[in-house]
Amino acid sequence: MAMNVGEGGGEDEPMMEINTTPLIDVMLVLLVMLIITIPLQTQAVKLDMPRNVATPPQEKPVVVDLELDFDGTVFWNGVAVPNTGLLDEYLKAAAAQNPQPEIHLKPNRLVKYDYVAKVLAAAQRLGVTRIGFVGNEQYMD
Repeated sequence: MAMNVGEGGGEDEPMMEINTTPLIDVMLVLLVMLIITIPLQTQAVKLDMPRNVATPPQEKPVVVDLELDFDGTVFWNGVAVPNTGLLDEYLKAAAAQNPQPEIHLKPNRLVKYDYVAKVLAAAQRLGVTRIGFVGNEQYMD
């Protein structure tokens, strides 16, 4: 307990200050009790994982190799495509198949991005959904 020692004068004046020591003691006890009673929160995330259901083996999809040469020449399975109209026909035929074939796009390292973007835009416009880039290891140096 704190004690206020005033100047000697013997006057019986009321003390205008509050003694905060008991208040701090009570607050610390409450804080400790709160920390003890809070349950520990686990950091686990509940996931619903799919069940292992035996599925019949799927047949491998047809793969179409679509290559772009350094000068913008397009090759469909190794055969040069002379114009964009024929490429559009090939892409329409590929989009119409069920299931669609996988188109593996392999641009040459020196080809301008404009040619690659035009081929990708044509494929998207004609409904080809299974297209991917291959041969990315040539860009690794």
